[in-house]
Amino acid sequence: MERVIKGDACVIEGAAWLAEHEPRFGYALSQTGDLPLRLRPDGFAQLLSAIVSQQVSVASARAIWARLEAAGLTTPQAVLAAGEDGLRAGGLSRQKIKYAQALASAGIDYEALRAAPTDEVVKTLTTVTGIGVWTAEIYAMFSLGRADVFAPGDLALQEGARILFDLDGRPKEKDLRIMSESWTPWRSVAARILWAYYHVEKNREGIA
Repeated sequence: MERVIKGDACVIEGAAWLAEHEPRFGYALSQTGDLPLRLRPDGFAQLLSAIVSQQVSVASARAIWARLEAAGLTTPQAVLAAGEDGLRAGGLSRQKIKYAQALASAGIDYEALRAAPTDEVVKTLTTVTGIGVWTAEIYAMFSLGRADVFAPGDLALQEGARILFDLDGRPKEKDLRIMSESWTPWRSVAARILWAYYHVEKNREGIA
């Protein structure tokens, strides 16, 4: 069974290990302070929320999700029963209706995913239309608490790595995935550091 982050103590342990093995993480931590835990629930509703959030602002995603919650459209059964008209009334676009229905029809055993290897989690989730590798890796990282998952397709992680490691340009997903292998067994904590450091740097530059 892969290690699971269950609380702040795990994040602190991982951060200390990373700082010892890579001094630049130590520097980043001196700038960021304590790292957020960022754990979330698992299950259908969390993935549906991720679909809702795709390619819209945070405010729009929250408004749409609130409408879906108010209408009780956060379970597979409810999504399938609502049909296109019901989901459209909840604020979903035509494309996201398709994705929501695909997820609801997938029959994913979310309890079984808790014990499945991360590679299997990603493989299972990405068979669903509308769920890509990034979403699956973020789910494994925060909803399942996996300690050794990275999401190299994330633009903020790429930019955070570029700044912290003084790279000539933003690393491509494949290159950052290879780079992150040296941060095992705490790649999820490395991601937390890079996200936090990215925001510190952007705030320093006056960029929201």
